[in-house]
Amino acid sequence: MNGEPFRAGERVVLLDERGRRYLVRLEPGGTFHYHGGALPHDLVLGSEEGTTVHSTTGASLLCFRPRLADFVLKMGRGAQVIYPKDLGPLLISADVFPGARVIEAGTGSGALTLALCRAVGPEGRVVSYERRADFLDVARRNAEDFFGKLPAWLDLRHGDVREVASTGETFQRALLDLPEPRAVLDEVAAALIPGGILATYLPSTGQVQETVAAMRDARFAEVETFEVLLRTWHVEPRSVRPDHRMVAHTGFVTVGRKTA
Repeated sequence: MNGEPFRAGERVVLLDERGRRYLVRLEPGGTFHYHGGALPHDLVLGSEEGTTVHSTTGASLLCFRPRLADFVLKMGRGAQVIYPKDLGPLLISADVFPGARVIEAGTGSGALTLALCRAVGPEGRVVSYERRADFLDVARRNAEDFFGKLPAWLDLRHGDVREVASTGETFQRALLDLPEPRAVLDEVAAALIPGGILATYLPSTGQVQETVAAMRDARFAEVETFEVLLRTWHVEPRSVRPDHRMVAHTGFVTVGRKTA
């Protein structure tokens, strides 16, 4: 829909004068209410991206289609999501490419699942395991909401990722957002092709230490761990300085390659 006017049923990100973002689903006759007044959806419907509209009090709002980062921060949640600052490095360090076969666990609210689906594209495949049915329902709704329908190359499975060992499936990449990756390492590693990449996402140093030791015992090579710290800057004609707040530690990414 890039380049097309906004249509009923799709999402729009509204940016106010202070840079605050609001994610709204457009419906004919609908109205968005916020501290700056009310905005009839009909002012946005049929408009191009980048259009400025005004609320009933005259407050201006810029209209854009949501980026994946916008959607992840505003979407429905069951489990805590992986934030955009970590999604990009996860995809790059795990070398997720168009057409790749990827296995994921656990799905949670689906933030990483959405990023994986975008990265592998229709020629790829994403199989995602989640043990909690309520989390899987949230992830399914988020995927349908973001893509318009559930991608044909996404397979959401309710169950333990260790079940993949009995399916005979093989994957090129594996990404685990689990508290104890070492508990499923044997089965996930067995489903990875030689040279395949495993990436884990963990919040604490103790979990990382146990995971790295288990990966080395399982003969994974090039095992490395890093975190991403995000600091934005305030840029004005007479002042350039870092913002007072930054997004510091959220989680550790550990990656390794399976040896033959």
